[in-house]
Parts: sequence; structure tokens; C-alpha cells
Amino acid sequence: MKIAVFQFSPIVGALTYNSDRLLSAIKEAQANHCDLFVCPELCLTGYPPEDLLLRADFASRIQDLIKPIFKISNLTIMLPLPYYEAGKIYNSVLVIRDGIVITRYDKMVLPNYGVFDDKRYFEAGSKAGVFECANYKIGIIICEDMWLTAPAMLAKEHGVDLLCVVNASPYEEGKYHQRLASARQRVAQTDAALLYVNCVGGQDELVYDGGSFLLNEVGEVCYQATAFEAALDYISYTKKCNSSKGGNLVNLVADYPSYLEANYAALVLAVRDYVTRNKFTQVVIGLSGGVDSALVLAIAVDALGADKVIAVMMPSVYTNKISIEDAREITKRFGVTCYHELDIMPAFNQFNTSLSDIFSGRAIDTTEENLQARIRGTLLMAIANKFNALVLTTGNKSEMATGYATLYGDMAGGFAVLKDLLKTMVYALCNWRNRLCEVIPNRIITRAPSAELRANQIDQDSLPDYETLDQIIIELVDNNQSSSAIIASGRFTKEQVLKVAHLIKINEHKRQQAAVGPKITPRSFAKDWRYPITSGYEL
Repeated sequence: MKIAVFQFSPIVGALTYNSDRLLSAIKEAQANHCDLFVCPELCLTGYPPEDLLLRADFASRIQDLIKPIFKISNLTIMLPLPYYEAGKIYNSVLVIRDGIVITRYDKMVLPNYGVFDDKRYFEAGSKAGVFECANYKIGIIICEDMWLTAPAMLAKEHGVDLLCVVNASPYEEGKYHQRLASARQRVAQTDAALLYVNCVGGQDELVYDGGSFLLNEVGEVCYQATAFEAALDYISYTKKCNSSKGGNLVNLVADYPSYLEANYAALVLAVRDYVTRNKFTQVVIGLSGGVDSALVLAIAVDALGADKVIAVMMPSVYTNKISIEDAREITKRFGVTCYHELDIMPAFNQFNTSLSDIFSGRAIDTTEENLQARIRGTLLMAIANKFNALVLTTGNKSEMATGYATLYGDMAGGFAVLKDLLKTMVYALCNWRNRLCEVIPNRIITRAPSAELRANQIDQDSLPDYETLDQIIIELVDNNQSSSAIIASGRFTKEQVLKVAHLIKINEHKRQQAAVGPKITPRSFAKDWRYPITSGYEL
């Protein structure tokens, strides 16, 4: 059986765009004499379509756009879409052959955690979806269904040869290997091969990594799509082909990227799709001479090209000379020619003059530090407005956790590239990128990090060292551990843990005003983390 695997990058709500590309791929598969066409979960609408699903005009438009697909002959098409019936909505796959729906499968397991809100919109299915194609019996399951036993076992009762799993599974660190492990469990339980088809692309805070694969009946990978790239691949499936030397293979098996390479690729894809799909022509980055803005610059250039990046250095009296030198050097290495230096001191002095009567008798404190950051944010936003550009903010997850950022200052912008990257990961990715080509000056990576908002300032004046800080954040945020449990582990001092827990709690208002940014870890500061701003609970 010849199968067309369409690892697709849909745009949520772009129904015409999505349907046009689906139809084009289906026609190509038809021309290549395929038996079966498989594409990702809800690829007609994009995932997650959220409250678009509740619009009557949205549902009607879907019905109009799928009509040409019913005109395709000599090809069995698995079409994932929202299915409206008797006032209910199902996350479904229609199996269409020669203009006839031969079966329909409705997703059984509706995820309702983290970034997923399927229970808000969909009704759960209860019946197996099994059909025959080219003398093979094929069972359908959808995404979350694969992580539990029941849906696959229901298909097994019908004697399936192949399980087709359609997915919109977002990327996070280690997720690919978790998928493989779960898929192998389903193979072992059903004695059937398993084809996993995932979508690819950036959608707000989510990044889909693709990585579609085929496991034969003994759980060997016989086909592996390239990660982070759209593709239309053709594979063959033969029953009980258990050879570890190829199995059901037509094209080469691609290697899934390493840990750091995958994180970097996810960020590049997230920036590219967010910028282009929201119709910005350029991005603006405030360079500080530090490691965070250096990494954002690298990602932006790799995603969009150096000609689409405006870099701005905004020194003050507290800015170290080497910070300016390093900002100039990194733009040269990346080929960014649109580079500007804007002195913020005239504006800073004018603000201080305007506030002098109100602030009379009060000592200089973080107010003046934040004022510098807010002047910089205003300048970046002005440049962005003038040139139809998007400001990429440069704050990382360690800063977002502890509030080491200024509202309407360095937090000002439209896309927070590093929002889900701990500071230690920022360093790791800078070093990884330099192994490809040394584009980030080494001094940027080795210098003690500083906001440079007052004389002789370094980050560790206010925070624990980043190795310690990040491990405490992982325990408090990712692992949901209490302060008392972390203290009892003996890994950190009581003072360190209580300080970080306090900072996380009191800075919720900042995080809820931060720009959207790509999810990389199992728990990001977005839909994964839903805490009240006003709260009496101590972490």
C-alpha cells in the first residue's frame, strides 16, 4: 500500500489557504498513484481553533471548502476536521473515497490540561474508526487517543493491520521520545504497525515539530520525516515486514535533531511563522551587548534573514564601553546592516527634570533604573510603528519567573522569543550556535550578566547564581514542588528557596502582561501556568 504523508503547516482560521494546500497535496498524491492520503489533526482549520469553532459562519465555510475534495477519485483520503452534528462538535476524521464518506472517527480522549482545552469545544467519541484500503484494514485514532490504551484496543478488536494516528502535538523538550515510547506501547498491544502524522509550524505560543514516523509491527522506525519542515512524503506499507534493515521504507529515515538543535530549530520556526503570518515586514531588537539579546538576534537572522532585522543599541551613562563594542561586532558578524545607536541620556535627563519636584527629598532607587528601560522600550516601539516591524523582546524565563524585568520597558514588544528559556539554556544555545559558526563574540557569553541600569551592577546582586536559580524554578514551576519540600531536599539553602518562591508569587502581574512567546518546556508561563494575581497562598 502506497501512503502519502502530508506533514502540513496550517494557519489557524485560514480556511481557504489550508484547503487550497490540502487539495493540492491530495491531487499530487492522486497523480502519484497513492492508495491512502493522511494529514494532521484538524489541519483544515489549524489547531487550536479555539472559539472560532463556536461561529456558525466558520462551520458553514468548512462545509463549502471541502466540496472539491469529494470530487477526487481513486484515492482514500483521511480528512481531519471539526464535525458539527445535532448542536455538538466533534474532533473528527472523515474517510472519503470516490466522493463517499466510508467512515467517520471522533476523537475519544479530549485533553483538558496545559495548553489544551478540547473539552470546552468537543464531544468525545465512543466508536472505533476502521476501514479497508488496498486490502489492508486500517484503524484511526487522534493525538491524545494514542497516550491511553482503550482507543487502540478498540481498533484491535476489528483486526487492524495499521493504526493511523493524526496529530497536532506541540513541541517541548523530550516530547518526540515520549511519542515514540507511547506509540511502541500501542504497537505491542495491537500487533499492528503505527503511522504517526504530525503537523508543523508556529502558532502563537505553540510550535509544532512534525517528526512524523512509521513503526512496523515490532516497533522499529521504518520512516521518519524531517523535523520542523513541511513535507509531502510517500511511503509503502507491507504487512509483517519486521526487518530492522528497512522495513516499510521508500524514502530515507531522517534523524530527529539533538536536544539543543531541536530547541533552537523550534525558536527559529516560531519567530518565522509569527512574524510572516501576522504580516510584519521586519523585526526590531534592542541590543544590550548581553547574551539574551545576542541569542534573539541570532534566531531572528536565521529565521528571517539579516535584511529583515533592525538592531538598536541604546546606551546610557551606565552602559559599559565593551557592551557597545560587542553590539557593533555581533551585528557585523551576522551581516545586519540596519544598526543604530541611540543615546537615551537626553530623554532620561528630561524625565528627571520633569519629575524633580514630585521626587524631591527621595533617594534614587529602582524607579530611575526602570525609567531607563521604559525609554528604551518607547524608542523600540516607535521604530516598529514607523517601519511596520515587530519588536522582539529579549527577556528569558528566569527573569519572567522572578520579575527581573521592567513592565513597559524591556518587556515592551510583540513576541517574547526567550520567554520559556531559562538563563542556563540561553547560554547553552549560544554555545551551540557558535559551534556551527562563531557569530556570537565569546566575551558576550563569558561576561557576568548585567542590566547596566546603575553603576557596577550585575544580575547576581539581586538573584542567586543562575545555575541555582534555574534549578529552584524548575522545582517550583515545572515540578509543582512546595518551598518546604525543596528546602527539605537539602539541595539549596532555605533563604534561596524562599526568596525565589516569593519573587515568583509577587510577579504574576508582570507575566500576565508579557508578550506571547514560544513554549519549549513542559510548563511555560502561558496556558500551562494559570495562577491568580491576587493570592494569599505561599508557594
